[in-house]
Amino acid sequence: MDFVSSTEDVGRRLRAFRMGAGLTPEDLAIRAGVSRAAIYRYESGKPPKVDTLGKIADLLGVSLPTLLGVGVEYIASAISFFERMRQMEEDVDQITVMFGPISYLLTTDRYDELLPKIFDESIPQDVDNRPAALRDIGALMDILKARKDNFRRRSPNIVSLVSAAELEEFARVGFVGAHNPPDVDLAKRQAAAHEEIRNIVRMLREQPIGVQIGVVIDSMPGASFQVFKRADRAQVAVSPFRLGSFANIRVGVATVTAATEAVQLYGSMTDQLWRRSLKGDQAADFIEKTVLQR
Repeated sequence: MDFVSSTEDVGRRLRAFRMGAGLTPEDLAIRAGVSRAAIYRYESGKPPKVDTLGKIADLLGVSLPTLLGVGVEYIASAISFFERMRQMEEDVDQITVMFGPISYLLTTDRYDELLPKIFDESIPQDVDNRPAALRDIGALMDILKARKDNFRRRSPNIVSLVSAAELEEFARVGFVGAHNPPDVDLAKRQAAAHEEIRNIVRMLREQPIGVQIGVVIDSMPGASFQVFKRADRAQVAVSPFRLGSFANIRVGVATVTAATEAVQLYGSMTDQLWRRSLKGDQAADFIEKTVLQR
């Protein structure tokens, strides 16, 4: 079946955008003038009528082409974006990721413990929608933990490109959500960052099956991205959202596309970065000498 026309994938997108809009299936059903059971059917892959789908797209604040997966999906919600990541990772064979400073899927459990605090710190005190943003943190953490659980259970191949410059900043500043957040022990946050970096060093030396890490000394692209590959399809996700220090879960527009040209261009770029990256013991030695000892 053609990927764009799959009703199952339309249902997945519907769920992701509904979650990003902060709506329950019941909320969306009432607004769309359909039954709750209908929303569950649509999200499970049963095709709705086009006019109903158009109305739902309007209610969720997305275009009908985005909901259908025609061309490029534009995603302005971190919850929607990371739910889309979770969905794509469910059956993927290989993930190529440049998501700084460290790929979330390769982080420790301690990272998850601190991440809600990092998100809280990253939301300015004076923004109008801060209470709503704080409420979103729980939903976002549930999605992220489901992603990590799925990754550990399925163990798809992962190629992670790590920026040496971002690692250096992570080690120097620490795992924080903002510059000099109040009432935060910065020494402990630096220790937490060092723990994550040492975990990367450990994986570089032990080289777990299916995990490939390259430390890139060259300049890196400004946006984070992931390439998802399976035997019958490939997709590229480009994101302004950030889960590490100075996290961003509020502002930006991510994109997801299965366009052949995009997949090829990002594949070519990652191949170039991978070839020039430091790997294995060489990369581990570099991190220990130039990042952890500063």
